[in-house]
Amino acid sequence: MKKKTRSILEELNSLGHRKNTESLIETRGSNIIESTINLFSLIRQQYDLEESGELERRFLNAIRTGDSRKFKRGIQRIQETRKQAQKDQKTTVTG
Repeated sequence: MKKKTRSILEELNSLGHRKNTESLIETRGSNIIESTINLFSLIRQQYDLEESGELERRFLNAIRTGDSRKFKRGIQRIQETRKQAQKDQKTTVTG
């Protein structure tokens, strides 16, 4: 019988889960929360109030539903809107 081989990372990851799952959950949760706070701060710096509110809502909704595409579609929608506004502005200036 062949013995199943695993990578060192898989071994370390499973070791961490076995030793103290609660601590692991606490640490990962804290890291995710801090990252989210930093992301929201960056979003507020880069987008106006309406856009940043929309992106924050989409981000939280994506987490709630387990569908990261919702957040990505929000970013793409804002980018498309900005591109269209730039085109419209160029048309108005040159026309």
